[in-house]
Amino acid sequence: MASEQGVLYSRALTELTLTFHIIYATIGVGIPLMIMIAQWIGIKKQDDHYILLARRWARGFVITVAVGVVTGTAIGLQLSLLWPHFMELVGHIIALPLFMEVFAFFFEAIFLGIYLYTWDRFENQKKHLLLLIPVALGASFSAVFITVVNAFMNSPQGFDIVDGQIVNISPLLAMFSPAMPTKVAHVLSTAYMTSAFILASIAAYRMLRGSTHLYHKKALYLTLKLALVFSISTALLGDFAGKYLAEYQPEKLAAAEWHFETEENAPLILYGVLDDEEIKYAIRIPYALSILAHSNPFAEVIGLDQFDEDVTPPLYIHYLFDIMVTLGMLLILIALLYIIGLIRKWSFIHSKWFLWIMVLSGPLSMIAIEVGWWFTEVGRQPWILHGLMRTAEAATSNEYVGWMLVLFACLYLLLGAGSIYVLTSMFNRNTVEQELADRKIEKGGDTFES
Repeated sequence: MASEQGVLYSRALTELTLTFHIIYATIGVGIPLMIMIAQWIGIKKQDDHYILLARRWARGFVITVAVGVVTGTAIGLQLSLLWPHFMELVGHIIALPLFMEVFAFFFEAIFLGIYLYTWDRFENQKKHLLLLIPVALGASFSAVFITVVNAFMNSPQGFDIVDGQIVNISPLLAMFSPAMPTKVAHVLSTAYMTSAFILASIAAYRMLRGSTHLYHKKALYLTLKLALVFSISTALLGDFAGKYLAEYQPEKLAAAEWHFETEENAPLILYGVLDDEEIKYAIRIPYALSILAHSNPFAEVIGLDQFDEDVTPPLYIHYLFDIMVTLGMLLILIALLYIIGLIRKWSFIHSKWFLWIMVLSGPLSMIAIEVGWWFTEVGRQPWILHGLMRTAEAATSNEYVGWMLVLFACLYLLLGAGSIYVLTSMFNRNTVEQELADRKIEKGGDTFES
């Protein structure tokens, strides 16, 4: 078993890598769908603004893909370097989804290259649009396969352990674990939601800077409409995730909700402060935890009193859960106000303060993604393979992990700063206004046809 310091550094480096990678991975999954929808609308309505939206989004997307490849490769390396005992135990079981994830990425990259370099080669834009289908599918299935691995870690199956050896291996059964449906659906939905909010925040920022082009108004309307759809679907999928936890990981649900004693008619606890197992300043919603766990307000919900302390997740995951849920509800409200406001012609949605709120929606959605992943991973502790292998048993005993943490932190700092610089320089040198003028696309006024 690795030293306590080795486990700490291994966890810190893995968390740092995932935290950084998830930014680019989320964009990499969601943006292709946004590009495809924008180009499809442009073709359907014969509207060059939407065609230009797709074109500019695709340019920026390429930069994020390049950085995502680097960080994705780092995750693959760290699985073997930091968690060798985990890979030794189940590496051959999860090899299939890991291979399929790489295949899906190559599938996406090949058609993305063809799509980018054939913009002006197709007289029929519908044929060019078809190239985006494998790009969007490849991006989404890349997320599916890597999430399958995470789902397996939360609900391992597809093998038997006899005398400490893994036998009767079924990779397909391992892939379709009980956690897979809810996790895959939730990851895809949040990626689409976050990508839509990020693109909406960019459009809102350009409007704050004084642009009155229809291009930005159409971009804001399209992306917030999509963001509303996917944010609502994310909330619904969160309900299914709660029911999965109640059945398969009740200790995680109990820790997240500070549910210390098994009881019926369980209330949902929001916010609050924990002081020596005494909950203060919390909002209690009667029966809500029983409804979340079992769709029955009178159902019994298992509490932490049924588990030993050494298998109980850290109780601070309650704060992560609260942040995730609060941001999710806030994002739904922002998108809903904007869409209804356009329909009802509410003037405040065009005000500077509301535009600033929409600018913040992109960063807030990414924070919600990050917090959600921290909640998922920390909430599985002390297990790396739930119920079978503890994190401390899987970590490396290499004494140089601390140096690896420093070096990778420097790498991620350079990649992050570099990608921001390249993206801002690229779009500052080739502004929307310049492209609209070069392509003789008409400027917009205060209204547009949605």
